[in-house]
Amino acid sequence: MAEIARLAGVSTPTVSRVLNGRSGVASETRRQVEAVLREHGYRRPNGAAPVPSVEVVFHGLGSHLTVSILRGVEEVVRKQELVVGFTEVRSRAATERPWAEQLLTRRPVGVIAVHSYFTSQEHALLTASGIPLVALDPSEMPPDTVPSVGSTNWNGGVAATRHLLELGHRRIALIGGSARSLVARARLDACRAAMDAASAPLDERLIRTGHFLFEDGLELGRDLLNVAAPPTAVICGNDLQALGVYEAAREAGLNIPGDLSVVGFDDLDFTPWCGPPLTTVRQPFEEMGAAAARMVLTLATGEAPDQTRVELPTTLIVRGSTAPPAHR
Repeated sequence: MAEIARLAGVSTPTVSRVLNGRSGVASETRRQVEAVLREHGYRRPNGAAPVPSVEVVFHGLGSHLTVSILRGVEEVVRKQELVVGFTEVRSRAATERPWAEQLLTRRPVGVIAVHSYFTSQEHALLTASGIPLVALDPSEMPPDTVPSVGSTNWNGGVAATRHLLELGHRRIALIGGSARSLVARARLDACRAAMDAASAPLDERLIRTGHFLFEDGLELGRDLLNVAAPPTAVICGNDLQALGVYEAAREAGLNIPGDLSVVGFDDLDFTPWCGPPLTTVRQPFEEMGAAAARMVLTLATGEAPDQTRVELPTTLIVRGSTAPPAHR
């Protein structure tokens, strides 16, 4: 630490404050120290006693998936007599410190970042402090040095598309997520591949992208139902978008599934209660949380996990929102 301080031109206590996420360090000085830490691959000695917790970082706590993920993490870490903490990063003001710096003050055993965008600087700061990081269902491809856990989004997209094709649908629309999103791109590619294989190419005019929100499903669903040759089925990026399409169909006087089949993605707890119950692709969020927890605890012991990229299987759940297309 003294050598890092000398190279950065600061005092040793200043380096200690940066490593522990404490205040009292000017922004420029903090960046200078972090740059030297990254350049020289600094690792905190094992003598520091961490808080007995695993921190789960969410990019927005409003997600309906939060509880399932936390349940899976907690199931694993409590067996090690640890607790689960969580941090929400979406709503933080621009003037607040980066989430990685704030975590350093709590010294967790490890960090699981859910859907979160994190910079190489944030990762390097956690690494320098001896805190392992695992990405869960990452929105973007994480660095090679960051292990990750996800689900088979491509397989799920293929299963959803084949289900509609087998029912007789050919005018299939797709409402997806941002082009930046790994999962959104995987599901779009899967839909296109399944339709090409069935000699029923995806009509590019029936593709819409937005956020994984009810409001976007409603707006984009209205748009799709107003085109000259509307779709007979819609595959949605998640269940919230699917519920938005339900409302768009209701406004248009259409019956689900008689006039329009709808498929979601995720299998949220309330989807069996929809009217009609929603056909969807189940993601095993609780199992994903547990897998990420096991991985981060392995890293915390100084060992390498058996796999650095884990994908758990998705499952198509057929309910009442899909049926053969009506003759128009």
